[in-house]
Amino acid sequence: MVLIDHTLYILPDSPTTPFAVLGVALSLSLGFRNNAAYDRWWEARRLMGGLISDLRALARELDLFLPDTALRHHLLRLSITFLHLHRLNLRGQSPDAATRAMLRQTGLDATAPHLPDTALDALNAALATALKDGRIDGFAARTLTTRLGSIALNQAGCERIATTPLPYVYSLLIFRTVYLYCLLIPLALISPEGWLTPLFVGFIAYVFLGLAEVTEDLAHPFSPSQNALPLDTICRSVEISLAPHLGEPAPPPLAPVDFHLS
Repeated sequence: MVLIDHTLYILPDSPTTPFAVLGVALSLSLGFRNNAAYDRWWEARRLMGGLISDLRALARELDLFLPDTALRHHLLRLSITFLHLHRLNLRGQSPDAATRAMLRQTGLDATAPHLPDTALDALNAALATALKDGRIDGFAARTLTTRLGSIALNQAGCERIATTPLPYVYSLLIFRTVYLYCLLIPLALISPEGWLTPLFVGFIAYVFLGLAEVTEDLAHPFSPSQNALPLDTICRSVEISLAPHLGEPAPPPLAPVDFHLS
């Protein structure tokens, strides 16, 4: 546009006031969308933190109420398997080799339609059998099933976020407005800035489009992107916490790859 203005045709000189007003309105819209996306990201992190707390508490409660070591270890392995299946379900991925080995070890049906629920159902069935056989009393059964209910509640909250994206119209309106703004603002900058207009327009586009893309990333907290939650690391932290209850050495924490935890 600067080249056209200097060589072929003098473009109309637009006042800066309309663009200033539109820029403020666009900033407010981007801020609203960014807050909505960050709320989703933070709620997802809180729900995953709740799962970590519940699984650690479940391990302590099993130590307290269930003297049968073999059954206790089986329930703990089921809980770890559930968390990995939950991670894969949130990301829309199929079980990997390590998770398939967990499925075989715990005897879960790998063809079940909802694998995380299958793991929780197996936990509940094992507790019901233990209560029937007299290996736990009614108070222990009530405490442990309440814990399973809390786990299921956090699971459902994560799935609600994963399956309910931000309304598409938010993204459509924001990106269309940003593109239109960046295409028209040279008309207000050509006259005062001249050949520096591309530099200023590039900076404006970088800020607005960058904010829009960051929001798009934060709105999907369970995706495999670098700004999403590190679900692999969260699962490993639970494995580390539950290893002493299984009588096993704790696995090492996951190390960042290119400064990024998966």
